[in-house]
Amino acid sequence: MDEKTTMTHKIMLKDRKSGGFTGVRDVLSFDVSEILMETDCGTLQIKGKELHVSRLDLEKGEVDIDGQVDAFSYSQTPGMKKKGSMWGRLLSS
Repeated sequence: MDEKTTMTHKIMLKDRKSGGFTGVRDVLSFDVSEILMETDCGTLQIKGKELHVSRLDLEKGEVDIDGQVDAFSYSQTPGMKKKGSMWGRLLSS
């Protein structure tokens, strides 16, 4: 996906149990308690229980999730480029 292309970032959440996201550039990490996505509006952290990515289409910038969603949190200013590789960022944390 071209970095200059921006999509509308949208969150659709149903009963805190299933959700759809647009404007997603990448899924950085996920496990049953946290999903971390890079979106056009910054890095989105989703916390909950029994979370899982049920559909991923990065060509369209769409992600669907299931599980109990407890919180959303954004970090990183939109348009800011991350420095270094994912492994470098993980090891330096």
